[in-house]
Amino acid sequence: MANTVKRKGKSKKGPGRKVPGILNSFHELGKEGAREDELFQKIKTSYETLDNQEKEDLYRAIVEEIEIPKEDVLPILDKLVITDSADPEWARLLSEFRRRTYSPRLDIFRKVSRAPGGLKFLLDFRRDLISIQPFSQTDLTPLHSDIILLFELWFQDGFLYLEEITLDSSYKQIGFIKQSDLVHPMTSIDEMGQRLGKDRRCFALYHRLIPYEPIIFIEVALTEGIVRNIYDVIDVEMNRIEKQEADTAIFYSINNTQHGLAGLGLGKMLIGQVVDYVRKENEQIRNFATLSPLPGFWDDYFRPILGEKDESFILKPSDVITLFSKRQIGRILMSVGIQSDKTEGFNGALLSVLSSEDWAKNEELRKDLQDPLVKIAYQYITKEKNPRNRPLNPVAGFHMGNGATVSSKNVNFLANPSSRGLKESCGIMVNYIYTPSWLSQIRRSFRWFDKLEIKGIFSRGS
Repeated sequence: MANTVKRKGKSKKGPGRKVPGILNSFHELGKEGAREDELFQKIKTSYETLDNQEKEDLYRAIVEEIEIPKEDVLPILDKLVITDSADPEWARLLSEFRRRTYSPRLDIFRKVSRAPGGLKFLLDFRRDLISIQPFSQTDLTPLHSDIILLFELWFQDGFLYLEEITLDSSYKQIGFIKQSDLVHPMTSIDEMGQRLGKDRRCFALYHRLIPYEPIIFIEVALTEGIVRNIYDVIDVEMNRIEKQEADTAIFYSINNTQHGLAGLGLGKMLIGQVVDYVRKENEQIRNFATLSPLPGFWDDYFRPILGEKDESFILKPSDVITLFSKRQIGRILMSVGIQSDKTEGFNGALLSVLSSEDWAKNEELRKDLQDPLVKIAYQYITKEKNPRNRPLNPVAGFHMGNGATVSSKNVNFLANPSSRGLKESCGIMVNYIYTPSWLSQIRRSFRWFDKLEIKGIFSRGS
C-alpha cells in the first residue's frame, strides 16, 4: 500500500514535536515487509505521552497525509464515466475502482490489531477520537469511519464470547468487575462476592484478543416482582428469595469498560443474550427490567432550571411552581424561612432545599416533593432532547434506543437515598421495561445472535 499513501506538507496548525515521529511510524507500518510489532510499540509508547492537542494534531495529520492520491483515482474514474453499465468491462472497472479507493489507513490499523496489545490500543485510540472530534476544526470523519468499519467486522460472531462471572471465576476477573463498576461502586472484593449467587448474577462480554478485560458487563438480580429501590438489590441484609420464587430479572448495573466501542450496539446485544439465557434457565421468569440511575438530572437539568440560568429546556423556570399545590408551596417556603403567603422566590427556596441532603430525612418534605419530582424526572426522561433529537439523559437514551419502554409509574422516588444518589438525581431511579417481543427484534438485528459462545457457567454458590 506504500504507493497509495499521499504525503503532504505539515498541518496548518503545526503539530507538536512528537506527532511527526508517530506519523512516520504509521507510514512505515503501511509498507510491505514492515517490522509490525516494533513499529507498533514505538507508536503506542509515543502516543501515550500526547496531550489532547497533540492527539488532535495527529488525527488531522493521519487524515491529510495517509490518504489515496488523486492521481491514482482519476484514470479509472474517467473510464467508468464513459463506460455503459451493461458493458462487460463495467464490472471489472468497478472492481478496480474499489481496489484503488480502499483506504490505506485500513491496512495500517489491521497491522496494529495483530500486534500484542494492538486491539486495546485501537479501542483507546477511538475513545480519544470520540472525545476530541466534536471540538476539532478539522473534519475527522474519514479516520473515524475507517475505525468503525474495522470494529464492526471484528466485534461479532467468532471474536466475542459471553462468560458468566461466578464465585468460581478467577480472582482477577472478579477484581476487575469490582473495580470497573461505576454505577454502584464497591469498597471490597467481599462486596463483589455478595453480588454473585443463585439470585444475583453477573455476565461479561469478552473479545478473544482481550481475554483479560471484559468489553461490557451486566449485573442481574432475580427477584419477585419489579424492584424499585436499589437497597432491595445490593443490601446483603435483605432477605434473598429462592430461585423458584423469582419471576423477574432486574438489570441494575451495566458498565461499558471500553468507551472506544460506543455506538456499536454491543450493550443492546449483551442485554438480549442475558435475557435469552435467563429465560432458558428459569422458565418462570417473564419480566425483564432495569433499575437505572438518572445521572445529570440534578446538576445538568433541574438545578440550572431552578437557578433560572438555562431557558433551553422544555421545562421553564416559570413552569416549576405550577407542579406544586398551594399547601406544598407554603411548606417549602416556610422550610427556608420565607412567609408561606408569598410565592416569589419559590424556585430559589426549592433550590436551597434540594441542594442539601437533609430534605430526604424530613417526612413532610418528602411527601411534598414526591409527586412533583417524579413528574419532572419523567419529563426529563421522555421529553427533553439533545441536539441530535435523542433523550437528553444518556441512560434513558441507551435503554429507550434499545427498545425498552418507560412510564411515569416506573419513575421511583428516593430509590437511591445515598449521598451520591441524592446529589446525582435527588434519589430518583428508573425501571426501563424490556418486553418479550423485544428479544425477537434483537435476533433480527444481530444475525449471529444465536451463535455467540457462552462459557464459564460454573457453580453459583448459595
